[in-house]
Amino acid sequence: MALWIPISVAAAMFQTLRFMLQRQLSLGTLSASGATLARFLYSAPLIAVLIMLYMRSTDGVWPTFGPLFWMFAAVGGLAQILATVATVSLFKARNFAVGITFKKTEVIQAVLVGWIVLGDAVSWLGFAAIGLGLVGVLLLSAPPEPVRWDWRDMANRATGLGLAAGLLFAVSGVSYRGASLSLGLDDPIARAGLTLAAVTAMQTVAMVLWLRWRDPGQVRAVWNARKVAVWVGLMSMAGSFCWFFAFTLQSAAYVKAVGQIELVMSALVSVLLFREAITSREWIGMAVLLSSILLLVLAI
Repeated sequence: MALWIPISVAAAMFQTLRFMLQRQLSLGTLSASGATLARFLYSAPLIAVLIMLYMRSTDGVWPTFGPLFWMFAAVGGLAQILATVATVSLFKARNFAVGITFKKTEVIQAVLVGWIVLGDAVSWLGFAAIGLGLVGVLLLSAPPEPVRWDWRDMANRATGLGLAAGLLFAVSGVSYRGASLSLGLDDPIARAGLTLAAVTAMQTVAMVLWLRWRDPGQVRAVWNARKVAVWVGLMSMAGSFCWFFAFTLQSAAYVKAVGQIELVMSALVSVLLFREAITSREWIGMAVLLSSILLLVLAI
């Protein structure tokens, strides 16, 4: 099995754990932006220290961080922040079900963005696996009650937010891959670690400045919530490193497709921890999604 596949699964697992902790924080004193800052604030310093120790212990050669690297890193970091904002805004939109379904087109959009920006190719069998996975995602993301799917339903703010979120997440994944590959290093751990350190540092500064301007009380609230927030940072660091590591080894479209297993993990968390029921449609959706991942593994 190719290394990027278990790394992508690990990334999804850490992301599920992070969302569980962020959910707890957002239900307390932190806003959505504050919970997002916690993700970066408590991970960026540790990431920087660990990658410096790694480079020192391996006698790694420090690359040249050229304009192309900073362009990809800045675009990816900004796109990720805006995608998160768009996703959070979906919760306030009237037609949330339609919007969140369009957000799940992130994998398909990653194929197009990766092909246009980096020339990443996807085989026909890969497209089939991604399409099958999209069916599974739609089954999992559909609301319990029937929804009328016609053009009038789709022409709304939620649809725009969903498509924007999917596109921005796709742009961030492809940009991170472009940034890491531009370093020209043979060591994928160094490529991933250095790119992650640069991106999280920029995102932390950007979020602190934004909150100091728009909601200054949240910066102190994030510090006051450090007993839980620090675990958000640790899970974020582990998950982000795995994502970046996988991006250095394989196209963002394939990585994101395998990463959809996060939905299955989230469903299991709902059953095992929150004692929530899973419908038969959701079980079918999980089975279809897992089938698509297995097909994708065979397609590589």
